[in-house]
Amino acid sequence: MSFFRDTLSIFKKRDLIFLESYKESEGVYTFLFQKEKDVTWKAGQHGLFSITHKKVKNSTKPFTIASSTVENVVRITTRIGDNPSDFKKAMLELKQDMTIRMAGPVGGFYLEDNNNPSLLIAGGVGITPFRAILKQVEADWNTNEKQINLLYMDSGNSYLFKDELDRIARKSSINITYLDSRDDLHEEVDKFISLYKDNANYFIAGSKSMVNSMSTYLQGKKISKRNIKKDSFFGY
Repeated sequence: MSFFRDTLSIFKKRDLIFLESYKESEGVYTFLFQKEKDVTWKAGQHGLFSITHKKVKNSTKPFTIASSTVENVVRITTRIGDNPSDFKKAMLELKQDMTIRMAGPVGGFYLEDNNNPSLLIAGGVGITPFRAILKQVEADWNTNEKQINLLYMDSGNSYLFKDELDRIARKSSINITYLDSRDDLHEEVDKFISLYKDNANYFIAGSKSMVNSMSTYLQGKKISKRNIKKDSFFGY
C-alpha cells in the first residue's frame, strides 16, 4: 500500500519559500523553508527536492524532512563538504524568498500507530528523521506515551541537536544514549533486544553501510525484517 501512496504523492509538487540557512556544525547545514497549510507529512518521511533558481545537473534529490508539522517549517539538515555537488552549491546560494520545489512526502520511515516499544538507531547525520519524530512525540506526549529508546552513534562526538534532544527527553520518558563506537552500539542494542525481542519496532538511519550492517546484526539476533525500518543516507 505504501508503494501506491508514494507513487501518488510524488505528483504533489509545490514551491517552498526559502527563509534562512545556518551552519549546525562543521560541514553540516540546516535550511528552513516556509510551510504552507496544505503541506503535510509524517515525522520521519522525506521529500524529493528540486532546484528551481538555476539549471544544475541532477536537479532533484531526496532529503529527510528534519522537522515535524507542528513546527510550521520544512527543515532540511544535510552534510556539505569541501567539494559539494552542484545541487548543494545551489542550496548554499539560496537567498530569502527564493524557492525550492518539493514533491512528496514519501517513505514509510515513521512510528506506527501501535504501542510497541521502539528502538531508534542513528549514525551521524542520520539523526535528522529522529529529530522530526521526537519533536512530534513531544507535541503528542499527553495523548500517546510511547516507549522510545534512541541510540545516537557518532565517532567524532559531534552530536547534532543534542541540547534539543536532551530537553525533549527530560520532558518525557524517552531514553537517549550517545555512543562513539560500534561495539558500544551493539551492546546497547543487545540490552534492548533482551527486554523486548521481536515485539518491538526497530528504526535505523545513517550511511548505507551503517544501515545495512545494523540490519544484518538485528536479523542475526532473530529480529524479523517486518519489524526493521531503514533510511539510508547516500553520498556521505
